Amino acid sequence: MINTVYRLVEPRRFEIAFEDINLFGENAIVRPTNLSICNADMRYYLGTRDAKVLAEKLPIALIHDGVGRVVFDPTGTYKAGDSVVMVPNAPAETDDYIGENYLRSSKFCGSSMDGFLQEFVEISPKRLVKLPDNIDMNVAAFTEIVSVSVHAISRFDNIAHGRRDVIGVWGDGNLGYITSLFLKYHFPESKIVVFGTMREKLADFTFADETHLVNEIPEGFTMDHAFECVGGNGSPVAIEQIIGLIKPEATISILGVSEYPVPINTRMILEKGLRVFGSSRSGVADFQKTVDMYAKHPEIIDYLGNLISSVNVVRTTTDIKNAFEKDTQKSFGKTIMKWEE
Repeated sequence: MINTVYRLVEPRRFEIAFEDINLFGENAIVRPTNLSICNADMRYYLGTRDAKVLAEKLPIALIHDGVGRVVFDPTGTYKAGDSVVMVPNAPAETDDYIGENYLRSSKFCGSSMDGFLQEFVEISPKRLVKLPDNIDMNVAAFTEIVSVSVHAISRFDNIAHGRRDVIGVWGDGNLGYITSLFLKYHFPESKIVVFGTMREKLADFTFADETHLVNEIPEGFTMDHAFECVGGNGSPVAIEQIIGLIKPEATISILGVSEYPVPINTRMILEKGLRVFGSSRSGVADFQKTVDMYAKHPEIIDYLGNLISSVNVVRTTTDIKNAFEKDTQKSFGKTIMKWEE
């Protein structure tokens, strides 16, 4: 079976390649239907990654966040037409102590192997999770980034002490929105307080108990734990602010991605006895937890729907390029590509 692959060959230029798909192996065949453009995809598209990295990675099919419909599954785990979310991690081994998303031998779609920007995706049925019936597929398209928050919250639950009266979240972007939303559902008795730099964005955090601008923090505010979801150039300021406001023996979850080293006030980490841990990507178990939350709390889909910036029908490389260009113009939210034949 011939498959069409849409690869980025250099910044801002896609080309079509044709490859064979094996119909007689153990992998399932999935037709991607809705794909979400991530910041990592944009760093490749715009060429903002290091030139050496780009030379090593390109050409590559982008996109690691997407859903589709099963065309064929030789194992019988899924039937044709089932809506599934595709897990972009491809582990080559298992470890008793290290998760699949942290094993250095694992490959990742759109980074170390072709992503989901293909006509069909050949993927192990073990890397698929069935979606609830009638789910909004445009929202489900960015389940991967949601699963990253769920993963970090699960790790936090295992690491942090039990006093969780107040949990602070720094970041008013997509990741901050998703993380604070799921924190509220995981810990309904906790007060979730979100800090950001734009009042208009914070107004969308209607599920949070409190929202504040980072330069208007209430006098005497403190918290039991915190999540940093800022990343980039804002990470140093956010982490410094968190360390200053947080109670002793608290836990800080770092989620924001920065391209450059971030200085951290280790003196105060030592004085307060803080636990600081990082989380990246996610595994099948995190995807399953996320989808289970969709089914248990369907209103979550409505909240997540607020993050959709635009839905773009794509049929050609020109359509794909236009969707990526539109993503460069958004101030907030997710750009979705909807495949149509």
